[in-house]
Amino acid sequence: MADRTRHDVTQLLQALGQGDQRAAEELLPLVYEELRKLARARMANEPVDHTLQATALVHEAYLRLVNNAEDQKWDGRGHFFGAAAQAMRRILVERARHHGRLKRGGDRKRVALSEDAASVSGDGTDLLALDEVLNKLEKHDTRKFQVVMLRYFGGLSIEETAAAMDLSPATIKNEWTIARAWLHREMAAS
Repeated sequence: MADRTRHDVTQLLQALGQGDQRAAEELLPLVYEELRKLARARMANEPVDHTLQATALVHEAYLRLVNNAEDQKWDGRGHFFGAAAQAMRRILVERARHHGRLKRGGDRKRVALSEDAASVSGDGTDLLALDEVLNKLEKHDTRKFQVVMLRYFGGLSIEETAAAMDLSPATIKNEWTIARAWLHREMAAS
């Protein structure tokens, strides 16, 4: 994203935070492709049988962000994309919880499956357990939490995360390494 566009995004975020709904309309075209990139990266890890598409995830996350914009003061582009990654995470967790309720009964009747019935489970990450551990990380170390949001849920590279958070790539690499180790330890313990 060019410096001019970055400046425009920052100005529009400030206007949106002050209640200017026109800013929401102008902001979307400037951030849409980056939000789609975030959504595609996150959706790549979802089970094959999921029904939510990356475009729908972007739209739902964006609507949540701009509908609460007056309550939210973004400190810039990085903060906005971090909030977008977190909104996407919440949407996916809500869907996983809903799917879990349906999977465990809901209003459906049980049907016996044949012995060769199998399901594919994406990358094997239990999204609900990960959500619990991420909530602990957020309380433990906010910066590492933000790095995880941008790297794992946002799909940003070390350099992109560094730019979004206004930190050096070396710092982001260090924070990412420590956060991953912490998350692995916590996931193994749960």
